[in-house]
Amino acid sequence: MLEPTTITNSTAAVRPLRRRTLLTAALASGLGLAAATPVAAAHRRITGGYVLPAPSGPARLGTVALHLRDTSRTDPWVPSRPVREIMVQVWYPARTVRGHLPEPWLSPGAVPHFAEAFGLPAGRIRDTRTHGRTGAPVERRPGGHPVLLYSPGLGGDRGTGTVLVEDLVSHGYIVVTIDHTHDASEVEFPDGRVEVAAVPPDLTDEILLQAADVRAADTRFVLDQLAALDAGRNPDAGRRRLPDGLRGAFDLDRIGMFGHSLGGSTAAAVMNQDPRLKAGADLDGTLLGPAAVAGSTRPFLLFGSDHGPDAEDPTWNAFWAAQRGWKRQLRLRDSVHGSFTDGVAFYPQAAAEIGLTPQQLAEMVGALAPQRSIVIQRSYLRAFFDQHLRCRGGRLLAAPDPRYPEIEFVR
Repeated sequence: MLEPTTITNSTAAVRPLRRRTLLTAALASGLGLAAATPVAAAHRRITGGYVLPAPSGPARLGTVALHLRDTSRTDPWVPSRPVREIMVQVWYPARTVRGHLPEPWLSPGAVPHFAEAFGLPAGRIRDTRTHGRTGAPVERRPGGHPVLLYSPGLGGDRGTGTVLVEDLVSHGYIVVTIDHTHDASEVEFPDGRVEVAAVPPDLTDEILLQAADVRAADTRFVLDQLAALDAGRNPDAGRRRLPDGLRGAFDLDRIGMFGHSLGGSTAAAVMNQDPRLKAGADLDGTLLGPAAVAGSTRPFLLFGSDHGPDAEDPTWNAFWAAQRGWKRQLRLRDSVHGSFTDGVAFYPQAAAEIGLTPQQLAEMVGALAPQRSIVIQRSYLRAFFDQHLRCRGGRLLAAPDPRYPEIEFVR
């Protein structure tokens, strides 16, 4: 797997990476790309969208995109931009979905660059639909819904965790996914402007630490905007119409965060910095920077891929020693770094059309059957947030469960 903006001209140097060092963790991006994936496949007009697995919960799904402007910051990656702009997607349980169309997995203007970067046919990505209905009214709940934030890996778009996000929403959570502009491979804004990655290609530790700091600032800003939404204000830069029922829909006393790769590090860092986050989870991400390894007094889950006999990531060891709150480390056997993204759903469907061998596919999404991998990830991530934000259950995270022999309790 490799950061997507570095692979548009050649795939020869692409190699599978594990969560090991600062550099390799950051290089493992949103969906990943196998060593011999023919990027030319992205130029073929192959239509019919990929299928996302249905959410397992009873709630209908609504969603809305918001364009947010942080006037307190210039853009850290493009200094000529006087304001930091990001896109977020709010996913929520819907009262009804009648009359509301399915949300595209990726906005149309972003598709050409994404297809070039990730080696998937543009027509297929363009036609892929989520289970969320655009602008559907919010299902009201006394006290509001518990809230989760999601941050993708370096180079990943906000949609690359949709398989997990949709499932959490179907069980009653509001989930807000974040596009970290100019870190993400591509971000389309409502005026049709598409901003592509501008992180320097020489990913030194200094650059990676800067990326971690930028993401943490983005996240704290998003938390501020959620308070505005819950109070009935409209923080969207264009003041576009919001779905009915957003006011009062957020339980701001029960906010958690999870992320993949650098997004998982972001969750750990903001947990340390901001008491508004009550629980966090890192999906296979090396922890970057002092705040990320410093821990907190609140619950945190380390959920890793199968790195075989290799030594544990030293940043996870440092976090474990510093963490004062509840903690658990799990390993998903026969998984890889890319198992924790929507690539686990897309690449098995795309394998034949883009020429992946079985070995290449396994390097991208793991040897564990993709549907089984998704079921397990969904079950344990939901169990964690249910336990610590809803005070429900806790048995699944207390000890190994014979229903899930693929899960190893590391500590």
